[in-house]
Amino acid sequence: MSARLPFVLRRLARPQHPGSPRRLPSLCRASSGRGSGCGGGEGLLGQQRLRDTQAGSSRGPGSPAPPARDSIVREVIQNSKEVLSLLQEKTPTFKPVLAIIQAGDDNLMQEVNQNLAEEAGLNITHICLPAESGEDEIIDEILKINEDSRVHGLALQIAETSFSNKILNALKPEKDVDGLTDVNLGKLVRGDAHECFISPVARAVIELLEKSGVSLDGKKILVIGAHGSLEATLQCLFQRKGSMTMSSQWKTPQLQGKLQEADIVILGSPKPEEIPLSWIQPGTTVFNCSHDFLSGKAACISSGVHGISPIAEDVSLLAAALRVQNMVSSGRRWLREQQHRRWRLHCLKLQPLSPVPSDIEISRAQTPKAVEILAKEIGLLADEIEIYGKSKAKVRLSLLKRLKDQADGKYVLVAGITPTPLGEGKSTVTIGLVQALTAHLNVNSFACLRQPSQGPTFGVKGGAAGGGYAQVIPMEEFNLHLTGDIHAITAANNLLAAAIDARILHENTQTDKALYNRLVPSVNGVREFSKIQLARLKRLGINKTDPSALTEEEMRKFARLDIDPSTITWQRVVDTNDRFLRKITIGQANTEKGCSRQAQFDIAVASEIMAVLALTDSLSDMKERLGRMVVASDRNGQPVTADDLGVTGALTVLMKDAIKPNLMQTLEGTPVFVHAGPFANIAHGNSSVLADKIALKLVGEGGFVVTEAGFGADIGMEKFFNIKCRASGLVPSVVVLVATVRALKMHGGGPSVTAGVPLRKEYTEENLQLVADGCCNLEKQIQIAQLFGVPVVVALNVFKTDTRAEIDLVCELAKRAGAFNAVPCYHWSIGGKGSVDLAWAVREAASKESRFQFLYDVQLPIVEKIRTIAQSVYGAKDIELSPEAQSKIDRYTEQGFGNLPICMAKTHLSLSHQPDKKGVPKGFILPISDVRASIGAGFIYPLVGTMSTMPGLPTRPCFYDIDLDTETEQVKGLF
Repeated sequence: MSARLPFVLRRLARPQHPGSPRRLPSLCRASSGRGSGCGGGEGLLGQQRLRDTQAGSSRGPGSPAPPARDSIVREVIQNSKEVLSLLQEKTPTFKPVLAIIQAGDDNLMQEVNQNLAEEAGLNITHICLPAESGEDEIIDEILKINEDSRVHGLALQIAETSFSNKILNALKPEKDVDGLTDVNLGKLVRGDAHECFISPVARAVIELLEKSGVSLDGKKILVIGAHGSLEATLQCLFQRKGSMTMSSQWKTPQLQGKLQEADIVILGSPKPEEIPLSWIQPGTTVFNCSHDFLSGKAACISSGVHGISPIAEDVSLLAAALRVQNMVSSGRRWLREQQHRRWRLHCLKLQPLSPVPSDIEISRAQTPKAVEILAKEIGLLADEIEIYGKSKAKVRLSLLKRLKDQADGKYVLVAGITPTPLGEGKSTVTIGLVQALTAHLNVNSFACLRQPSQGPTFGVKGGAAGGGYAQVIPMEEFNLHLTGDIHAITAANNLLAAAIDARILHENTQTDKALYNRLVPSVNGVREFSKIQLARLKRLGINKTDPSALTEEEMRKFARLDIDPSTITWQRVVDTNDRFLRKITIGQANTEKGCSRQAQFDIAVASEIMAVLALTDSLSDMKERLGRMVVASDRNGQPVTADDLGVTGALTVLMKDAIKPNLMQTLEGTPVFVHAGPFANIAHGNSSVLADKIALKLVGEGGFVVTEAGFGADIGMEKFFNIKCRASGLVPSVVVLVATVRALKMHGGGPSVTAGVPLRKEYTEENLQLVADGCCNLEKQIQIAQLFGVPVVVALNVFKTDTRAEIDLVCELAKRAGAFNAVPCYHWSIGGKGSVDLAWAVREAASKESRFQFLYDVQLPIVEKIRTIAQSVYGAKDIELSPEAQSKIDRYTEQGFGNLPICMAKTHLSLSHQPDKKGVPKGFILPISDVRASIGAGFIYPLVGTMSTMPGLPTRPCFYDIDLDTETEQVKGLF
């Protein structure tokens, strides 16, 4: 490695001062003693004036007059300035930035570019590298500029010998304002000049010839010593003007003959001394386009010799002006890309089979689009996605800022009746609906789903990507790890858990002074508080920043959290159903010095950090929420937070990628966001606010975002409205309530339904009485949705054993119960086509004015909010609080957390707290065994009955069927 590292200087152009307009004649001043000008020490304009004077007496009567140099350049710059002003009227903060990578000390053209850019209203940044910089060093700088969204154009000011294909094609075509890349050149040759950048040097030659009155039609033009893109661009442009072009190198034997035939000569590289000027015919127009000339380094062909027309030296200045014009065009394109535009989605075709194959077979039979293609189709920019493999990507939150003025689409929630243990297909309905909207009705739509927990995937349920011909693909990637968000949550959660017990140990085994000295150590002779420690001091009312200035009492107050172990609510988590971790003892090793206590593990998706992820709306908001998570109380009854433990920044670092929604696609190639996965029975059960907000911007006005709430409407939907909608400020348009004949028969008194056990004949044969009796549950769930003022469309998820009479009966009873519409759906067997009727019903319902309202005022006491949910939603007669629950409610109220919404943790298998009570139980007392607080997420969650936060594995878990083909690496038996 060279001992001399490149010195990179980046600076923006100096702002223009009002009242002191810059004049073009002052753009190129004499260089400071470098002699770098063309034939002397003057700047370009001074040299041009000298040549114009010298050439005046030798110009023949038929020679064209020199163009008005200042007027041509000024016209280009003024036009660019006017276009930019129009763009800035709509986007006042917009100012294009041109980056120039310069290798060497050529400051003459740097000054030209600088002043022209300022004159037009652009910003310019120079990256100055040593002249001896190699290919890799230049490419490194190019790649940095490619990824810098603040820069809209990139020009290279390097030696001609450095213009290798590797360097040129490292440039992003959309930033290549010099038209050097193969992509821009290819578009020009193909005739798509309006879609590409054209070399400013080549354009300057054409402009100057035409402004001089030279007709190019039929002229013979010789391009000498040009290479690569410049040569090809010149030939292409001249041919389009009707010229006959010739190309030659300086050492060609036939050069003299070609020169004598040419009407116009273009010099693409410096003329060797052995080539006499006498070879050029009098009256020939000569343009010097060589890189050295444009950089102001080479001597020029003397004007006036043999009557040569002296307009060549204007190329460099006009080329610089035309580069500015390209820059404005680049900025205009960039702004256009920032605006929302109608999707150009290529949907994938389905070829449904009968009988319907397994989900995994259907998934593998469809080839998904490359995720970068899908992203482009729905209006995402290249720098707004982070690709994971071929079929999934994360979407950056910067998109929300770009589309902040874009109108939102319609917001649709998919909920369900009280389900059987087998599930009734809410995810499948969600996917079928968006496939119908986008692939069959040509309406922009987005599905927003939760990421499945690994616990149920390997435990009792299998996959969660939908099913049949309405699912997210590839389903094995959807169900297994995805992009690692749940692992990030697990790591962050357990880091905080470790911090709690470590802090208790260290406080129990150290004096105040020793503890303080270790918390604020001297590093290299300097002792200072960290940023998060300064925040803690501020909360404690200690307004000091010098660690040595604290009194002994202040040091003790700062250093000791004094956590009461009996109040710790923060548990460790693991994303596996492991019943033996429901109650454990930690700290039994001798090294923990007696600091043992009883604790437990929860399933990872029950972590408050998962709830925070689902409810946050920005990185800064997530950091604040993580910091205010309450993990315990101190011995004085005050809350102890993650901020107090000093771990907030580290938690945010672990979660910085997890906050970005994951983009996938349906079987028909329509977009899906998969983000966050809180359980609905022990958390709020909805995908992320961020995914919904981004999707609403991407679909635009007239589009639809369809999101799913977990389990029945009494759980997931209630929490969606009272918790998620409060956090997001979004107003739902429609509720799609999913029902199945199977579940209605169960609620009507049918035999129990158990996962893994074949269904009884009551469920596989027509039984209208069971269906009619079970519709009481459907009616109740419709009434729950109506409490919030949102129209309900019932989606009957049809199974192959359902009869026409049963289907018609359910739809009729649903409408009688107040549903806006009720529609049978066949997406499982034929895809989106089978849900077109549902899509029409949803569109019609969404056209009605929303009368959305919350169920309760958050200012009500905690007990009253719990009672309101129990009575209005579940149908309970009243609630019963355990002494522990009452004690915690009192504590949370004293700590100032009484005004948070409620997140009930309750069984999903019944409207009551008893899973075996089907239909619509009445007159029951709802027992509240415990109450916990998720202060960072922003809710209080009571535990109803014996609700567990750690599921267990059944006798025969799903993992018996899951395997890997070691030859093909395909997953088998997932679903």
